[in-house]
Amino acid sequence: MFIQTEATPNPATLKFLPGRSVMQDGTLDMRSVADAARSPLAQALFSIEGVSGVFFAPEFISVTKADGEWQHLKPAILGVIMEHYTSGAPLLADGGDEGEAEEFFDPAHAETVATIKELLEARIRPAVAGDGGDITFRGFRDGTVYLAMKGACAGCPSSTATLKSGIQNMFRHYLPEVQAVEQI
Repeated sequence: MFIQTEATPNPATLKFLPGRSVMQDGTLDMRSVADAARSPLAQALFSIEGVSGVFFAPEFISVTKADGEWQHLKPAILGVIMEHYTSGAPLLADGGDEGEAEEFFDPAHAETVATIKELLEARIRPAVAGDGGDITFRGFRDGTVYLAMKGACAGCPSSTATLKSGIQNMFRHYLPEVQAVEQI
């Protein structure tokens, strides 16, 4: 088994591509050992000193470090991922995927929200996934779009610039009723 790695814009996060499916549906962002209780692989990754976050996407795993050097952490992470896949163990102990938090918006804005979601799905999420993360719609209120950033994008130094310069400007171009974009 060969696992590729890719750098992300977040220097504290590396993207691992095992060459096979990771999550069947959706994504799963775990920022603590308690969050990792559902996944034997995530628990094993959190047992590596210095790992502070694990993110599963359909085709990759992003690992975030709190401290330590990648040259020391990377071999241990690769070993854990390889061991998991060769063991045949399930990714999630309960077999399910992550439940998303409930969305909020006025039903009168359903058409605007549908366009926001379409732009997210078609133009934004693929680019964010390429950087080792994910972005999901959370709500729309008083002209502000609320988004959740996950994986490498959560806590990335350039995430604010991505939200304000890229995503906010795109939404404003297509939807004049959007005034701002905020991260939840």
